[in-house]
Amino acid sequence: MKKLINFGWLALFASQCLLTLPAFASPHDSQEGKEHSHEAEQAEVEQQFADYVTSLREEALAKGYQAETLDKAFADIEYYQRAVELDKNQPEFKLTLDTYLPRAVPEWKAEKALEKYQQHKELLDEIGQQYGVQPRFIVALWGIETNFGSFTGGFKVVSALTTLAFDGRREAFFKKQLWEALTIIEEGHIQPQQMKGSWAGAMGQTQFMPSSFMSFAVDYEGDGKKDIWNSYGDVFASAANYLKSVGWRDDVTWGRQVKLPDNFDTTLADLDVKKSLDQWQALGVTRMDGSALPNRDDIKASVVIPDDREGRIYLAYSNYDALMRWNRSHYFVAAVGYLSDRIRFAP
Repeated sequence: MKKLINFGWLALFASQCLLTLPAFASPHDSQEGKEHSHEAEQAEVEQQFADYVTSLREEALAKGYQAETLDKAFADIEYYQRAVELDKNQPEFKLTLDTYLPRAVPEWKAEKALEKYQQHKELLDEIGQQYGVQPRFIVALWGIETNFGSFTGGFKVVSALTTLAFDGRREAFFKKQLWEALTIIEEGHIQPQQMKGSWAGAMGQTQFMPSSFMSFAVDYEGDGKKDIWNSYGDVFASAANYLKSVGWRDDVTWGRQVKLPDNFDTTLADLDVKKSLDQWQALGVTRMDGSALPNRDDIKASVVIPDDREGRIYLAYSNYDALMRWNRSHYFVAAVGYLSDRIRFAP
């Protein structure tokens, strides 16, 4: 005897299951939902940014900035999400000097440095003599920072600084830089739309932060503007003035690559440890070819080991310290020093 199936009960069971099962959206619907959520979030951030700009403007007025300056500076303000991402996630590459230097100073850059040095030699010699800075170091800094002025950054400085202040991670620092940038605009050195730089606000061919601009930029051309974006005279003199201001000496070089004895006490490898060249030689430090260090009683130096005992090791003179004031990176200093030596010893 065949059993009868109660289709009514089956239909009721099915309908209840449908009520309790989760609703599955199609991939298209899910993507649309994500996009809508992202747009809403972005709109909220931009509204908060706009409110922040309004409060900054009020604060700037209270500080004495002219309304006309602020109208120009904030006329095309925009939120740079990219600047925030770069600030929070600066890439860390596992490099050694032996792998870094060929990237920072490829052969074409060394050749271009010599070409630029010769092209601007008269101006560089004039500025070098006035400030007491060897011209080859001015050219080397110029080359490492912005590829001789060809890459100065495409971010609007006011927008970048405002964005990073708004982000809040280093608000006090970036607000200070913003006030200095507004001062630069108010003094007429550059128009806001031409005030371009890096995502962090470093500006011009010297990549000065606004505070460095206010402290070290020079109007070498005498036209009333400190133009580190377009004027070679202002660019070179500003770089030289910075170095002179942090203790540069034009009678010594930056340092030299050296060899250490096997029994060298590596706790002595520190920029705070200064010894005469005779003292280092007595501890077994030599030139790379094993010969004696220069006979200079007036030079104090430090041993620097940027990587490890197997990598490059330097005897760092006072000008090494000065370059570290520009950028606190042993790799940066080594690149500038190496490029300056390529100019110095060019055939």
